Amino acid sequence: MAPVTQLLLTANVAVYLLQSIAESVLIGYFALWPIGTGGGAFGGQPPFAPWQLVTYSFLHGNLMHLLFNMLALYMFGSDIERVFGPRRFSVYYFVCVIVAALAQLTVAAIGNMPPYPTVGASGGVFGLLLAFGLYFPRRMVMLIFPPIPMPAWLFVTLYGALELFLGVTGTSQGVAHFAHLGGMLGGWLTMRYWRSRSPFR
Repeated sequence: MAPVTQLLLTANVAVYLLQSIAESVLIGYFALWPIGTGGGAFGGQPPFAPWQLVTYSFLHGNLMHLLFNMLALYMFGSDIERVFGPRRFSVYYFVCVIVAALAQLTVAAIGNMPPYPTVGASGGVFGLLLAFGLYFPRRMVMLIFPPIPMPAWLFVTLYGALELFLGVTGTSQGVAHFAHLGGMLGGWLTMRYWRSRSPFR
């Protein structure tokens, strides 16, 4: 496993273990809270803080949430890290995480959503998924449910379209679909910047 990918996996698992000891403190201070909420369901905790744009990505809602994100990080991270190199891979991953957070904050503000925290590495993972589809478009990916093999470019396209549909229709409440799409957007903008191309040309 590539070194930064391995470090991210280790950090996410370690933080999840810490959550079992002090979940309310970690969620209150380090999850991504909507701006101006003052801690929402965890009343008395601090409101939104800038560091939450990154720290939320190391927290997870439950074991299944962690396992799915870490499986995707394991599957796609090392290949992309070998393409980008460790330094650029780190920059890419955290740009995806931050843009995903900004997308979620924007949607929460526009939609006047109830104050509740966002957690999970999905923003970074969806950015890696986009990069994998672009750099390894013909690599076969096997779905878990249902177990259907398909080329990476098709898998990424369908997954992105599904997230957009679920986000617009409000399906699967409790899932930050626009944060996932924000992670993909952050990855796309980063690659456009590295190639010295106008983002929207």
